Amino acid sequence: MNRVSDYIELLSKKGLLLKTDVSEDVANIEIDCLTYDNREVCGSALFVCKGAHFKAEYLHSSMANGAVAYVSEQVYEGVASYILVSDVRVAMVYLAELFYDNAPSKVKSIGITGTKGKSTTAFYLKAIMDSWLAAEGKPESAIISSITTYDGVINEKSHLTTPEAIPLHRSFNNAYESGITHLVMEVSSQALKYDRVLGLNFDVACFTNIGLDHISPVEHADFEDYFTSKLKIFDSCKVACINTDAQHSDRVLEYAEGKCEIVTFGSSADNTVCCSNIEKRGNATYFTVKTPEFSEEVCITMPGIFNVSNALAAIAMSYVLGIPKEHVISSLRDARVNGRMLVYNSNDDKIAVIVDYAHNKMSFDAIFNSVSLEYPDRDVIAVFGCPGNKAISRRKDMGESAGAHADYIILTEDDPAEEEIADINAEVVKYIGECKYDMVENRGEAIHKAFFDYEAEKRVILILGKGEETTQKRGTEFITTPSDSEYTLMCLKEYEMRNGN
Repeated sequence: MNRVSDYIELLSKKGLLLKTDVSEDVANIEIDCLTYDNREVCGSALFVCKGAHFKAEYLHSSMANGAVAYVSEQVYEGVASYILVSDVRVAMVYLAELFYDNAPSKVKSIGITGTKGKSTTAFYLKAIMDSWLAAEGKPESAIISSITTYDGVINEKSHLTTPEAIPLHRSFNNAYESGITHLVMEVSSQALKYDRVLGLNFDVACFTNIGLDHISPVEHADFEDYFTSKLKIFDSCKVACINTDAQHSDRVLEYAEGKCEIVTFGSSADNTVCCSNIEKRGNATYFTVKTPEFSEEVCITMPGIFNVSNALAAIAMSYVLGIPKEHVISSLRDARVNGRMLVYNSNDDKIAVIVDYAHNKMSFDAIFNSVSLEYPDRDVIAVFGCPGNKAISRRKDMGESAGAHADYIILTEDDPAEEEIADINAEVVKYIGECKYDMVENRGEAIHKAFFDYEAEKRVILILGKGEETTQKRGTEFITTPSDSEYTLMCLKEYEMRNGN
């Protein structure tokens, strides 16, 4: 274990140290806990003060529970043993790197970024890797995503797409100590902009696509800031997998050129990995894939034509990782992703329900276009909301997309945080045009209304934004709620009972 003095010396070498007030006795204490969460403090802890909602009481609590020193951008009166730094976010990276002995360098890492498809692509790749690793007699791969985190020790639902540096390095360390050899993770624009993944050298980095999202005063000021943040993933990777069908792919390729080896994927035959002959057969989608290693027909059974692009990304990364084709083809056929394109049908086939995590313009356009192809004879009801205090541009983008494609919209809550749900929904209404709509703040009641208060011979109900998440962020707390799938099953049961089924 490293002593407090080792962390001070490291921060000084990195040019982050401004001032310290640490006695010789404290400087010699070995640190066995590094955290910014006062609820996690144990043993001899080094506590980090960070975040817009940080309160001095968190520091006092941590010191009372055994923290021996704290790292901060400001000095707190009445609390000794401070280590003052110029940038606490960057400091966390180096602190975590030292505390966990540079664990990310010990596990093969795959990072996926993009506006749409990160989660599905990550789980597609995990399914492929797990099949291959099992055949090799190795543990399943780790994953860090907006849906769940699994690292061999932690197995839980996620609140952040990409964790802060300390829990991120902890997960890499958990994976390494659990014998896990591969970790796939979603890398958000916020993680790239604010240096959460600083120092990680991804073995493979994938860029799925780029579109408008996360534009707000507290995230990205404009599209250029959002895009350039995404591109930073290529500053530290060995091989880049890039979707040439995506908008601005020429700029993505130009940025990555010279920084790393490049593998391209898309519909054009001159890509490293390309696809053709896409067609629906029953409930499956078939397409031909050509790579430097094989040319085969591939099948995916997750609904949505747009998932072909996500599957192709996973195939490209599998090629880089040297995974044999039999694992790629069989795993994609069977792969499922929690909260993504979950389809439920009533017994009389009059109601089809799709639960999906779609939560920005690109994913809304993709799912509405897919529904128009796969359910051409049905009215479309869209149930969704927009988050509070972030991604303000979604209110316009999602409102316009739903207004252009749906027959009826029910606006409801989706992590309102510290904003009023009514105010968020009133802003969305400005952009839905002539589409009929209602506002129902309680999400369960909104879904119930979609089942029972709309007259149509046949309908498809799109419940968008939350997937199988079981919390709502209200204020600064995450409140436990049923998932959209649970609400759907309850409503389907009531529907069948009403109809005598």
